[in-house]
Amino acid sequence: MRYLFLIFISIFFMQNTNAQIYEVGVFAGGSNFIGDVGATNYISPNQLAIGGIFKWNRSPRHSYRVSVIFSDLEGIDGKSDDPRRIQRGYKFNTSILEISAGMEFTFWDFDLHTTGTKGTPYLYTGVSMANHENYYFTQNGQYTSEATRSWAYGIPMVLGYKTNISNHLVLAAEIGARYTFSDELDGSVPDNEFREQLSFGNTNSNDWYVFSGITLTYTFGRRPCYCNF
Repeated sequence: MRYLFLIFISIFFMQNTNAQIYEVGVFAGGSNFIGDVGATNYISPNQLAIGGIFKWNRSPRHSYRVSVIFSDLEGIDGKSDDPRRIQRGYKFNTSILEISAGMEFTFWDFDLHTTGTKGTPYLYTGVSMANHENYYFTQNGQYTSEATRSWAYGIPMVLGYKTNISNHLVLAAEIGARYTFSDELDGSVPDNEFREQLSFGNTNSNDWYVFSGITLTYTFGRRPCYCNF
């Protein structure tokens, strides 16, 4: 994150930026997990999430977007509304590093080359990869590391609202759920096949996690000719 911050500051003070086809900035907010351990609230941030974001604005209505976000995912059965989970008493905490790439669509034109303040809701989707350490629960309910790491591939589904707060700064607030093709994030399905008998929960339902937060980006680049896009 220190290097991302230095890059952001360097770009911010460039004097030859006379247009806004690119955006680079930071994401800050929280995360929550939805799976076989802990509460099942859809939006309930309980861990810090921070990262960096880059956009290439191909038109006033769509942008290509890449982000890198680091966070912990936490699940505590005692905070669930399910009496069975409360009685079970499992809990986990795992760190993830997510890389996501895709396309952002705005509801209305968001042309930063026109004067005045403007804002629009937007949607973002694409693909995500979350690197995480593998864990499992022993028969005694102890959360134990498998000393291996895996990638959880997923689909981000993000809804947000953004507005320009100056000629080169864009502020946005967003909530983004990630549906993963993995059931291993909370330790309910061990990574090693010889521990398969220790699996629990709904093995037909994969894990989700949610990032909720704000982004602040700085715009720069050559003035585009959107008519070609």
